[in-house]
Amino acid sequence: MAIRFGIDRLLHTQPSWKEQRIGFVTNHAATTHDLLPSRKALQEHSFHLVTLFSPEHGLDMVGADGHEMHDGTDLLTGLPVTSLYSSKLAPSSEDLSGIDILLFDIPDVGSRFYTYLWTLTYTMEACAKSGKKLVVLDRPNPISGNLDLAEGPMLDELQASFIGRWAMPVRHSCTLGELALYFNAIKNIGCNLEVISCEGWERNFFQPDWGIRFVPTSPAIQSFETMLLYPGMCLLEATNISEGRGTDRAFTVAGAPWINGTDIAGIFHAMGLDEIEVTALEFTPGDSKYTGQVCRGIQVSPREPGYFQPVFFGLLLIRVIRERYPEHFAWAPYPTLVNPTGRQHLDKLLGIENSEALFELSLPKFIAAITRLTRCGEWKEAVGEYLLY
Repeated sequence: MAIRFGIDRLLHTQPSWKEQRIGFVTNHAATTHDLLPSRKALQEHSFHLVTLFSPEHGLDMVGADGHEMHDGTDLLTGLPVTSLYSSKLAPSSEDLSGIDILLFDIPDVGSRFYTYLWTLTYTMEACAKSGKKLVVLDRPNPISGNLDLAEGPMLDELQASFIGRWAMPVRHSCTLGELALYFNAIKNIGCNLEVISCEGWERNFFQPDWGIRFVPTSPAIQSFETMLLYPGMCLLEATNISEGRGTDRAFTVAGAPWINGTDIAGIFHAMGLDEIEVTALEFTPGDSKYTGQVCRGIQVSPREPGYFQPVFFGLLLIRVIRERYPEHFAWAPYPTLVNPTGRQHLDKLLGIENSEALFELSLPKFIAAITRLTRCGEWKEAVGEYLLY
């Protein structure tokens, strides 16, 4: 069976609220199976859209990571756009007073620190407070829904932030619809929530199995391989190692002017990691770390997605580079709208306190510690009754 997203299923129904005033939380990555932007498809099917809301990166997904986005007007539909990545992270009561129902359709990448999930949770809370129904148009998890591939650490809510509000693993193996149902229940949000599920998706599918062309979900997520590597390579944000932002290889490379890529690639080759290929390369970042400087490092290419553990790999990569170049390596702040100082960024990404101390352990103890941290078998049991597929 061909995969159909929640938006595709909605377009073939006649809900009782079709002619009511509809608000829509979305961005340009949200499309139908045939790659028509969801907001345009709803208009063409005579759904009464009156206003749009956009997440981080904006409706057109051109905003830089962590930068405030402003309100505006959508050229495609002519509708007003309210930013939910600005001085406010949720629709206000005033925003919701002009609508009868709110829809949500934004593609996820399967990682806890990707902010679209948390925009959804704030939206759920706003709808509960205002008594508005929320309809989530579900989408498959592009890096699979196989819960045996989920990776921790589980977030300690003392480390809560906009890149991780509530307890869940880094790689969660769920859809946003499933997570909406789960958090609505366990956090007692009280949102009048409906999820329109997908058709034809199986939990072991990865995005290339969908038979649908890849659509970038933000400026740095430009390929399926990037999505798969992101849960681990994003950890480089908390270091002075470039994760490739400002190039067309973001989150698939790691480097710095002081790294010998052949050296690092050789270390990983000696480990015999069959599920990935690590090769030396040079790249020059744009507006990011080491802007305009030649960075030497590695490129990572997953070969067996069904076995690859990106979080474990990302932690190991940082450990290898830190140990090989102690005189150059440093932890670094990562300022964003929601964390202006950028401090303790690794703690916020991993969701645990004092995470930098892990890298002070001897190598055997480090391997044991990250093996334990990345396991999250309890997650499968916790979320089980909320799974839709």
